[in-house]
Amino acid sequence: MSETTTEPLFKTRVQDAWVDYNGHMNDAEYARVFSLAVEALMDRVGLDEAGRAEHGYTIYTLETHLCYRQEAHRGEALAVALTLLDSDAKRLHLLFTLTNVDGDTLATSEQMLMGIDVASGRPAPFPEPVAASVEMLPKAGDEWPKAAGRRIGIRR
Repeated sequence: MSETTTEPLFKTRVQDAWVDYNGHMNDAEYARVFSLAVEALMDRVGLDEAGRAEHGYTIYTLETHLCYRQEAHRGEALAVALTLLDSDAKRLHLLFTLTNVDGDTLATSEQMLMGIDVASGRPAPFPEPVAASVEMLPKAGDEWPKAAGRRIGIRR
């Protein structure tokens, strides 16, 4: 089952062009789906095209840790849920969880996002309406999902 119980932030299907020579979704396409989920997040917090223009503000991805759990296949329905792990005035630490229709976790993407003032190209605090929307995102609470905070290494 999925490690988060929130409503999906983003839904899509595995496109034909995303399937590789192994017969399942190519690894790069998982990153595409999570990137599209970041765009859905931006829409949710008021940074859609109109919001970005109004506030002169956007979000950049600083770091991503993508973990593959199960294969996704041609035409399969996918959903991405979001868990806010932490935030401050200009950063979001998030866990995105990609699931299939059965709720099986296919992949996770832990990400650090930074709010950017478009005019200066520099980090800046979230505009007040965006900050208020961020407060409404589903939070991890005291116990983080198991997929969050992992490090890469060969276990010995």
